Amino acid sequence: MGRDVLADDGLTAKVGATAQPGKGQDDRLRACSTVEARHFARLSPGLARLALAALALLLLASALVPTARPGDRLPWQGAVDGKVAAQTTSAELEASGRDADIALYDLVAQRIAAGEHYYDFIVAQQRAFDFPVRPGVAVRLPTLAYLAAWLGEDGLVAGAFALIAGVLTAWWGKFAQDATTLRRRGLGIAILALGMSLTLNRHFLLLHELWAGGLLALSFGLYRSRTPGKRAHRIGAFLAAALALAIREHALPFVMLMAAFAAFERNWREAGAWLALIALFAAGLAAHLGLVTRDVVPGDAPSASWLALRGLSGWLSNVVQASNLRWLPHYLAGPLVVAACFGWLGWNGREGLFGFLLAAGYGLAFTVAGRWDNFYWGAMIAPVMGAGIVFAPRALAALVRQADLAVEPDPAFAPAGSNEAGATARWAAN
Repeated sequence: MGRDVLADDGLTAKVGATAQPGKGQDDRLRACSTVEARHFARLSPGLARLALAALALLLLASALVPTARPGDRLPWQGAVDGKVAAQTTSAELEASGRDADIALYDLVAQRIAAGEHYYDFIVAQQRAFDFPVRPGVAVRLPTLAYLAAWLGEDGLVAGAFALIAGVLTAWWGKFAQDATTLRRRGLGIAILALGMSLTLNRHFLLLHELWAGGLLALSFGLYRSRTPGKRAHRIGAFLAAALALAIREHALPFVMLMAAFAAFERNWREAGAWLALIALFAAGLAAHLGLVTRDVVPGDAPSASWLALRGLSGWLSNVVQASNLRWLPHYLAGPLVVAACFGWLGWNGREGLFGFLLAAGYGLAFTVAGRWDNFYWGAMIAPVMGAGIVFAPRALAALVRQADLAVEPDPAFAPAGSNEAGATARWAAN
């Protein structure tokens, strides 16, 4: 077990494989490998039981805390659409019932399409909508606005279809990397399709987080670590992540995690590429902030603090409200988010650990940062996070085995030609 924990190896058992007794290996370690979820293999039974208890408490708490602010518009009430004029006031916008953020992004794209330059009007336009312009990050990066102006609404719809097709194709191949994930490919693709379907909602076509989150799902799906002949996949993953970062700075944690994994694997060339992307983004963000600050005046009110400390509700509400889970009652939606995050630990190797750290990292950030009206931040992780639930039963079975709580099947009732170890392996794999 001294090998790289991020690399796939022979410990990923084939479906229905028979565990071999002895060989000087700990029984719990063999059982965990057979269950195909060895991220728990180094836990002692006591720590595994503590982890199970913590998971049970988290699932219970997630069913109790609210995932929507009282009085918010319900999903089945639909969205309020319609174009707005450049001279529209905040009072008129509020009276129309249309989402102010989407209306602003729509108007910005219209003005760019008419020949105006983003930084010539964006601060004044946000000020007219009573949107804060301090600090400078309250003003969005211009990438999506220019894309929307160049492509138009029909072009964005075509782009949304292309992005969904790209994500599903990439993950179709990723799930086929080994037999354990191949068995669950159909369900995983269905869940990913459901997660990405929100991209086709015309009302949200100009929402930065939705595009950035979809691009991160594409990047994760394309990436192949040190796989021969997959250099094009790695380049595609890099470019998708770079575009996501250019659209929304909230993609930075994904890029940083990619850099950290590459460095841990001692893939220095790749780590350097990810670090170079971070440096390029930092330079671009500095330029953006400088151009925004140029037009800020002392009378401009600062944004309300994003340090809201909403705890578990912050994490669950962001993911639920930014996904199709919003249609479910909170006592179902909340536990599904927790199960999806935990489930990534049921996939061995780099992908499972990366998926868990990505989902848990964004979740931890949402417990601290973000107000109720920043729920759309959850779209950064929601499209891909749900796929983790496919592996949740396997992760739970592995943790139960590691805690020495599993009931061993009686070999007397095993089918002819099998042994106790083989029966245990089949029970665990199912």
